[in-house]
Amino acid sequence: MFKKNIQYKTPEEIEIMRESALVVSRTLGMLAKEVAPGVLPIDLDKKAEAFIRDQGAEPGFLGLYGFPNTLCISVNEQVVHGIPGKKPLTDGDIISVDCGALKNGFYGDHAYTFEVGEVSPEVKKLCQITKESLYIGIQKAKAGNRIGDIGNAIQRYTQKAGYGVVRELVGHGLGRDMHEEPQVPNYGKKGTGPKILDGMVLAIEPMINMGTKRVKQLNDGWTIITADRKPSAHFEHDVAIVNGKPEILSTFDYVEEALGIKKMSLNTVSV
Repeated sequence: MFKKNIQYKTPEEIEIMRESALVVSRTLGMLAKEVAPGVLPIDLDKKAEAFIRDQGAEPGFLGLYGFPNTLCISVNEQVVHGIPGKKPLTDGDIISVDCGALKNGFYGDHAYTFEVGEVSPEVKKLCQITKESLYIGIQKAKAGNRIGDIGNAIQRYTQKAGYGVVRELVGHGLGRDMHEEPQVPNYGKKGTGPKILDGMVLAIEPMINMGTKRVKQLNDGWTIITADRKPSAHFEHDVAIVNGKPEILSTFDYVEEALGIKKMSLNTVSV
């Protein structure tokens, strides 16, 4: 799945990737207005495909490794890679929507976990901590640090809250291929892994479970669920290393504006 060598991007390529990332960001913002009790995931999928194509891009997941849809929609205990179906969303659900787009030869890859109606305080906290952990990890994506510093920061922050950090699924490099080196785990030791350098573009994506870290795959060959069937949350940004610092190419602004919630950024989250 992964190319053997890290593909460093030029400043010009990073700007092209920013547009690919923003195609996905705008798509998630559109979907934020659609998520509600009674909505069918497959209908969200169809709307996302049309919206992406209207922006002059192609769905990045559709047909990738044989995946049948535009979106990965993972509900409640589903961690990632859920196939959009016809079971209506219900009040109290959470759905992780992972979306990709290919434009001008480069991919964007971006995810957000939405609350459906009124969710329990425990589930709301899981989503909040997972979202915060994404920014905690991004803060460590500085030139001279190591990939393990990102995962270590995410792991420490989420495990402190009592959550399980998925081991089998990781973030990744991003570029002309959806999955490039380096792999970016959400756990690890400080000072380990490849050195972070300018020109890297990383898809950093905490996948955090309310209970056990253990997961299993369903018979559909795609959907990953928590072993104890407790909820899981997933947030993802595309991050370029520019002048030694992390620069987020994607944005949650469209989602947060649609939902009327407080914006979260690198400057608003701290350990």
